[in-house]
Amino acid sequence: MRQQRGSVIIIVLWTTILLTILVTVMAGKVQLSARTAFHNREAATDLARIDSAMNQAEMELILETMQRPIDYIPETDEDGNYREPRNRFNGQPLSLYYPAGDDMVVRIYDHTGKINLNNLRANEMRLLIEKRLGPDADRQQVNELVEAWSDWTDLNDQPGINGAERDYYESLDPPYSPRNNSELDSVEELRLIRGYDELFKDVNLDAAFTIYGSTQTVNLNFATREAMQLLPGLNDELIEEIIAYRERKDFRNKPDVGSILPVENFAELSPWIGNNTSSYYSVFAYPKANSASAESAEQESSEEERPDPVTQAYMQIMEVSSPERRARVYKVDPYGRLPDTAPAHPEE
Repeated sequence: MRQQRGSVIIIVLWTTILLTILVTVMAGKVQLSARTAFHNREAATDLARIDSAMNQAEMELILETMQRPIDYIPETDEDGNYREPRNRFNGQPLSLYYPAGDDMVVRIYDHTGKINLNNLRANEMRLLIEKRLGPDADRQQVNELVEAWSDWTDLNDQPGINGAERDYYESLDPPYSPRNNSELDSVEELRLIRGYDELFKDVNLDAAFTIYGSTQTVNLNFATREAMQLLPGLNDELIEEIIAYRERKDFRNKPDVGSILPVENFAELSPWIGNNTSSYYSVFAYPKANSASAESAEQESSEEERPDPVTQAYMQIMEVSSPERRARVYKVDPYGRLPDTAPAHPEE
C-alpha cells in the first residue's frame, strides 16, 4: 500500500514538472509572438512614414525646378547676400515645404557634391590615388593602379604594361570579366578593379563617388566629407573650414573658395571644383533617433550641434529634372550608408 502511495506521489510530481515546463514554453512562445507582432507593426508603421517622407522629399525637388512665387523672400547670409535655396541639398536635415513629420529626418545630397567616376580621366585618377596613398606613395604601385583603371574602362582586351585585363580577372575565384567600357554601372564596381578594393577599403564609396550626370567638377556647396578627403589640396582641417563656411554662406565662385584656403592648396584644388548642379540626388529618410534625455541635451555646449547617431537609412537615388513628371528612381537601398553628417568642427 505504501509502495503504491509512493508511486502515485512520484507520478504526480513528474506530471507537475511536465505541466510546469509545458506552461513555461507556451508562455514564452506567446510572449515571443506578441513581441514579433509588436515589432512587425512598428516596422510597418516606420515603413509607411518613410514612404511618405520620400514622397515629400520628391515633391521638394520637383518644387525646386519650378519658378519661385513673386512674394518669395530668399534667405540672406551675414553679409546680406542672397543664399541659393538649392544649396540646402548638401545633406543637412531639411524642413520640407510639405513636412514629413517632426519625428522624421530627411537628407538630400546633390550628386555634384561627389566625384564622378564616369568622367574621370586617367591622369585625374592618378591624382586621387596619390592623394589616397599619401606623400610616400610607391610610384610603381601608383602606375599599376592607374593602368588597372585604364584597362577596366578601355574598349579592348589588350592589357597595358602594368595593367590587368580579361586573363587576370578570369583567373580569380570567382572569375569575372572586366567592364571594357568607359561608364561604370555602379560605384561599387570600383572594388572589382585590381587593387582598388584595398585602396578604398575603409571609404564609403557611395558618399565619395557617383556615376550619374555629366559634370566633371565638384561643387563645394554640396561636397561630402568623403569626397573632399580624396580631392588634391585638401586636408581634414581645411575640409572643416569649408563646411563651417558653407553653413554661414554660399560659395558663389572660386575666389570665395580661395579666400579661406592657402594659395598652394587652392592651386591644387581649383581644377576639381565648380559651381555646377545636377538633377541627380541621393535621398535619405529615417525616423529621428531617440535622444538620451532632455537634461543631457541641455548639458551639451550651445555652440555645437549634437551629431546624428544614425549611420544607415532608407535611401533612393533619383533624378528630378522637370516639374511635369515624377522622379526617375535609379537605386533603392533600405540600409543605405549615410555620408558623414557631423556638423563642422574647425580647429580653434
